[in-house]
Amino acid sequence: MLTLTARITPLSAFGTSPKGDTLFGQLCWALRNRLGEDQLTKLLDGYTAGRPFAVVSDALPAGHLPRPALPGHWFNPLPGDDRKAAKKRVWLQVEHFAAPVADWLSHCRAASELPGGAAQSHPHPHNAIDRRTGTTGDGFAPYSMGRQWYGTRGKQATTDTFALIDATLDIYIALDESRLPAADLERALRDIGELGFGRDAGIGLGRFRVDAFDAAVLPTQADANAWLTLAPCAPQGLAWDAEHCFYTVFTRFGRHGDIGVHLGNPFKSPVLLANTGAALSPVQYRGALFTGQGLGGIGADGEGVLSKAIPETVHQGYAPVVGIRLPTQGGNKQ
Repeated sequence: MLTLTARITPLSAFGTSPKGDTLFGQLCWALRNRLGEDQLTKLLDGYTAGRPFAVVSDALPAGHLPRPALPGHWFNPLPGDDRKAAKKRVWLQVEHFAAPVADWLSHCRAASELPGGAAQSHPHPHNAIDRRTGTTGDGFAPYSMGRQWYGTRGKQATTDTFALIDATLDIYIALDESRLPAADLERALRDIGELGFGRDAGIGLGRFRVDAFDAAVLPTQADANAWLTLAPCAPQGLAWDAEHCFYTVFTRFGRHGDIGVHLGNPFKSPVLLANTGAALSPVQYRGALFTGQGLGGIGADGEGVLSKAIPETVHQGYAPVVGIRLPTQGGNKQ
């Protein structure tokens, strides 16, 4: 497999956070629409047996990686021991990746310090409409749904006027090119950007532009003994050194996209994952492009594990990884 990087620029608000598992799901729909259902079925052959054709990361701030979900005492403290400031420093510039993990706090940035600023969440008002009358009916029941905006307004260098500063994002994809050419993957990703990603794509949300699509080499620290994940993953049942695995739990309440919403029941069974930024130490460390496992498919009883509407449904429980060297007893105790 090889690793590719897609650098994208959001062109609208997002109704769904662009995390790796949801990006993979929409990528499958895009490939089905472009290449046909038979070709997608071939690509997914062996997916739950450790043979994914592609593993997709979250859309991460360009040039940055997530700080691992380690206990605070594993990092050397900041000057003045400012714990509130330390909690906000969650993005590591790739240029500092080789530094010891214990020193990463001093190199990490808060989301507000990123080029383009932090993604901003804003509520958007809605109200149910009776399509028969074109009105809200007898009951007026407004509600709000969140939207995520990228980019910020900053003062231009040559004038006193303010202009929108774009926020660029990187998506890392581990691809088996013997099963899917990189050109087909790029076209499918551009299709998603043009049509929109996630919730409310039909009314303009989730649009983005693909600025670059290139081969990449993800970094690995010297004498690495753990993996840092770049997307949610399913580590359950794999061979881990449990005392040196750290993660936050993430529950995905998924639903089908594309034509899947019209097949009776759009909702999938909930999936428990380790969130992005997990630090996972295998019993026997080796270099790897991804970790985790594929979820779903048709169970032993012939029923769909994740979806009753589409029994063959799978969910990305894999995540691209970079190798890191964990401190043995915590950063300020070495």
